[in-house]
Amino acid sequence: MQRLTLRRRLSYNTNSNRRQKVKTPGGKLVYIYQKKLGTFPKCGDCKRKLAGIKPSRPMTRSRMSKRLKTVTRSYGGSRCHACVRSRILRAFLMEEQKVLKQILKEKRMDRIKQAIEKRKAAAKAKKKDAAKKEKKPAAPVGKSKK
Repeated sequence: MQRLTLRRRLSYNTNSNRRQKVKTPGGKLVYIYQKKLGTFPKCGDCKRKLAGIKPSRPMTRSRMSKRLKTVTRSYGGSRCHACVRSRILRAFLMEEQKVLKQILKEKRMDRIKQAIEKRKAAAKAKKKDAAKKEKKPAAPVGKSKK
């Protein structure tokens, strides 16, 4: 067994100091330091892995171009397709509900206006009838003698 020397100063077996023994073409055994594995970006709503985006470390992600970090869709790179679909559907249904509410309000106002008009017409008719009843028949117009 050949002794190996560390290439870096850190000697502890930590997560960031993982090493692998590799035999070089010259026949020597050396340490190769392993990089940490990147993680898949996850959906903000359901925590599912996002399709179409490669796993990467934060620093490499900051150096990546925009097209590698997103998908060309609304909420691409932030939300999965199913969550985007449910959001769109929810927004549409909310808008429909608002429209329906407005229509019902208008109908209710029309009914109220019609009821008020009916009451006014009834009151007017009642006044007319009362005025007719109160009128006394006028004295017969005859020839007056002078």
